[in-house]
Amino acid sequence: MAVEGLAEGAMSPVLAFALVGGLGVGSQWLAWRLRMPAIVLMLLAGILIGPVLGVFNPARDVGPLLQPMIAIAVAIILFEGGMTLNFHSLNDAAVGVKRLVFLGAPLGWMTSTLALHYVAGLSWESAAVFGGIMIVTGPTVIAPLLRTSRLAKRPAALLQWEAIVNDPIGALAAVLAFEVVLVLNTATAVNVAIADLVIGIAVATALGGAAGLGLSRAFRRAWVPEFMKVPVLFGLLLGVFGLSDEVLHESGLLAVTIMGIVIANANLPSYTEMRRFKEHATVLLVSGVFILLAAGLNVERLALLDWSAVAFVLLVILVARPASVFISLLGSGIPFREQLLVALTGPRGVVLVAVAGLFGDRLLNLGFEDAALIGPLAFALVSFSVVLHGFTLAPFARWLGLAGAETPGVIVLGGSNWTTAFAEALKKADVPVLMIDPNFGHLRAARTAGIATFTGDILSEAAEQRLEFVSYATLLAATDNDAYNTLVTTDLAPEFGREHVYQIKREAAASKRHQLPSTLGGRQFGPDETHAKLEQMINDGWGFRITRLTEEFTFDDWRAKRPDAHLIARIASNGTIKLISKDEEVNGAPGVRILALRQQDEPRESQPPAA
Repeated sequence: MAVEGLAEGAMSPVLAFALVGGLGVGSQWLAWRLRMPAIVLMLLAGILIGPVLGVFNPARDVGPLLQPMIAIAVAIILFEGGMTLNFHSLNDAAVGVKRLVFLGAPLGWMTSTLALHYVAGLSWESAAVFGGIMIVTGPTVIAPLLRTSRLAKRPAALLQWEAIVNDPIGALAAVLAFEVVLVLNTATAVNVAIADLVIGIAVATALGGAAGLGLSRAFRRAWVPEFMKVPVLFGLLLGVFGLSDEVLHESGLLAVTIMGIVIANANLPSYTEMRRFKEHATVLLVSGVFILLAAGLNVERLALLDWSAVAFVLLVILVARPASVFISLLGSGIPFREQLLVALTGPRGVVLVAVAGLFGDRLLNLGFEDAALIGPLAFALVSFSVVLHGFTLAPFARWLGLAGAETPGVIVLGGSNWTTAFAEALKKADVPVLMIDPNFGHLRAARTAGIATFTGDILSEAAEQRLEFVSYATLLAATDNDAYNTLVTTDLAPEFGREHVYQIKREAAASKRHQLPSTLGGRQFGPDETHAKLEQMINDGWGFRITRLTEEFTFDDWRAKRPDAHLIARIASNGTIKLISKDEEVNGAPGVRILALRQQDEPRESQPPAA
């Protein structure tokens, strides 16, 4: 009878997975359309189908597979995070990252434990275990926030490295605290507990390092065919996580993070493809785990929270987190405004909720009744921090001057007469523009005009480290080398979004012998002309001009007056720009500015670029 009552109203696991997947992807797409933090919508979706409507109950509909699924998902998320931690990306953030890990983590553990004991009312045992878990700042939350807030390089690196490296450290801190509690409250010997902990950490470190080095060697020596690389990667990842977790619970997170970092720094030729596939998998897993955890909320335990929980959450976000960050970064040379941004940005994610629930149940089994509060407090902290930082990080970063320009700019690749004229027109329209060319002389006219320039290859490591790409949303490859334009737009399309990457018409595009697949290259730039033709047009007196549309002077009026003009771009009233491809329809609403290439009354003298 009890089994029948439990099954009543349950949905099949297949339908449950479909529901979670659909809601997760749908929430992320809707958040993109509404320009809202995706995690907020995922939390709302999980709460709606779970505690509110009762349509989905993970414990009932998924059953005993729920916890293993969440554990594996978190492991994959942390591994993908580790794969983003290339030591070359640290640069001047290295000192800050070391301090946030070696000083910030213990300080965060201590301040969180004090807040839990004196404000939330937990016993020292429960507070010490939960305080260790609270070291984590959540890569599952930080990654989407960084994607949408477009932070400057150093604060973004500080937040990303801290979140990913401290995640397994926080889990192991909880293990350490729990082992101490176990020794003090059971017959477990101290030497046995210490041996278990040391062996577990050693095994996790050795497994992660060996797996990363072995996989890198196998891939570099072509022992694994190209089509098998991602499956082998996944299989090895799950094996490392499972073996390490079998030795010491939660040590698997450390193992997979180390494995990811080793692979990230192995300079593998196929690293980019593997990382992109992992990013796609992580997007699905993050949304799924958030919805599962939100839908599985225990309402009865949440009812145990009172005003002390609110005070605890505020104290952690406004006092404990800033104190640990400011103390750990004292004397680091990092500017105060960057320290302030990091100090007031500490969102927690799924790792905190998942691990907190696990240790809360373990402490309950040991007789600590206050441990029932750990799960609800964890969810309250995660929910509040996600909503707070989701809505405030981008404007706060802009206020501090640590985010990309509010008006996304344009990167123009290639220095010539016509690209300089185009960049000057964008500058006059208050659209941020950056010109890049390997030849210093080709950028002389742009520098004279006060346009931001970079001499070098846009695909180089120097460009990645020195340029703040977050300030630019559109890329135009306009060199006189069609092959190079195609290479750049193909390589950077995943970063900018394929709809924001353009290149000029190829010289031999009409020939079937030279036509490239649609998967290569960017969208065609406005005028149906090649580089040589555009250069000749500028020398013959053509120029870029901007016209503002009004209710009295519509787009149709402009087109009737300038039938021979080449439409280049549409600049919205908020300053955002969209390059117009050939034959593309234009939304000519009042207030929109039209950028066009048209014949001028007085020809311009020929000015070939300097060698």
